[in-house]
Amino acid sequence: MQVNILNQTNSVVNNYLAEIRDVKIQKDPLRFRRNLQRIGSMMAYEVSKTLNYAEKEVHTPLGIARVNQPSDDVVVGTIFRAGLPMHQGVLDVFDRAESCFISAYRKYASNDNFSIQLEYVATPELEGKVLLLTDPMLATGYSIEATVKAIKRFGQPSHTHIMCIIGSRAGVDFLCREMKGEPITLWVAAVDEELNSHKYIVPGLGDAGDLAFGEKL
Repeated sequence: MQVNILNQTNSVVNNYLAEIRDVKIQKDPLRFRRNLQRIGSMMAYEVSKTLNYAEKEVHTPLGIARVNQPSDDVVVGTIFRAGLPMHQGVLDVFDRAESCFISAYRKYASNDNFSIQLEYVATPELEGKVLLLTDPMLATGYSIEATVKAIKRFGQPSHTHIMCIIGSRAGVDFLCREMKGEPITLWVAAVDEELNSHKYIVPGLGDAGDLAFGEKL
C-alpha cells in the first residue's frame, strides 16, 4: 500500500489544517466544515493525477481541441457522519462520480475497549471502478479496514484511495500491515505520532463529527 502525506510538502493545505486544529476557529462549525471540504478537494486533485486518461475531441466555436480526460469510473465513498464535508469536497472535483455511504462507529464495552460496528451500506456496483473512501480521522485504522472488507461484496474496485485528514502513526502502520499488497493508496494530510488511552489522536483536533455537526447524545 502506498502512503502519501500532504503536509510533507508545503502548500495551502497547511492553512486549512491549522484552522481545523485551532480551538478558537473550531467554534465556527461552518468554517470547520468548509475546511474539511477544501482539503477533500485538494486530495481529489492529487488523486486525479493517478487515474487513467483517454484523448477526446472537444468541438469549440472555432475548431476541434484534443483533450486528455479521465477514463476511469469513480465512486466516492464516505463513512458517516464526519466524512460528509470531505465527500462534498471530492464531488466538487469528480462531479460525475457515483456515491457510496457507510455507517461505521465505535461500540464501547468499556472506556478503552470497543469494536467497530457497520450498520448500513448504500453503494453502486464497485467492480472495476476507482473507489475514493473518505474519513477525516484515521486513529486505529479499524473502521477503515472493516469498511474495505465489508464493501468487497459489492465488487472489487480496480483501485481504492483512502482519504483521511489526520492520521495516527499507529493507524497508518496498521493499514500498511493489514492491506499490504492490495491495490490501495492512502492519502493523509498530516500524521500525528500519539494515540491516547481512549485511542484518540494527539494532538489531533477532537471529534470531527461533533465539530462539524454538533455534539451527539
